[in-house]
Amino acid sequence: MRGESSPGVVTTTEWQQWIGPLIRVLAGGVFLYTGWAKIQDIDDTIRSVRNYQLLPEAIVPTVGTALPVVELILGVLLIAGVLTHYVALFTALVSLAFFIGVSAAWARGLQIQCGCFGNSGFTSNPVPGYVRELVLNGTIMAGCVWLFLRGAGRFSLDRTLGLSPATGTL
Repeated sequence: MRGESSPGVVTTTEWQQWIGPLIRVLAGGVFLYTGWAKIQDIDDTIRSVRNYQLLPEAIVPTVGTALPVVELILGVLLIAGVLTHYVALFTALVSLAFFIGVSAAWARGLQIQCGCFGNSGFTSNPVPGYVRELVLNGTIMAGCVWLFLRGAGRFSLDRTLGLSPATGTL
């Protein structure tokens, strides 16, 4: 039965409690890494946002400046497991925006590097980068949907602060 186990046997509920922390660390780590790479050169990040040709020029500098800060905050909150339900939803939406941006660039034949890891230049063959970013963002979206539906799992501050049930929402 669910929740009952013999000694040495891991129940479904027990192993599912480890999926949340794994997703949080991996997705949060990606967001920390990309946010840190982008914040190192804000002008480069702004150029990258501009290269996608999706936003009005008036807001490109604001988006380019805010984006790495948002990524860093999301990364920290995911790893710590704070307000995981909401942070996972917002992270999934940010990843969806990235997914759409990369898809639109590819569909329009733009020859740009995605700018995801701090590079904003043009390239003769962007397809491998586009594919990598679509897979990465699709995976992060799927993981965040898991977190949204199933909870943070073990080792989250949500549990410590009483922001989620101690047993999770599995």
